[in-house]
Amino acid sequence: MTAKAIFYHAGCPVCVAAEDNVAKAIDSSRYTVEVVHLGNDKSRIGEAEAAGVKSVPALVLDGAPFHINFGASLSDLK
Repeated sequence: MTAKAIFYHAGCPVCVAAEDNVAKAIDSSRYTVEVVHLGNDKSRIGEAEAAGVKSVPALVLDGAPFHINFGASLSDLK
């Protein structure tokens, strides 16, 4: 059984680069990666906030948020 990793982003160049380099590098034998584009799916912003995400791109891995570079704060996406 694999754990779940969620990669949140907003589609900006920083986010797309992080998805291409970080999210795709995660070991698929250990994690199932879900990519969530918060610019397209604003209904999931609350979920990201509840997970501790402050800005995107961010990866939530084993329930812990990891912020990657800085593309946009969640408040900018609301």
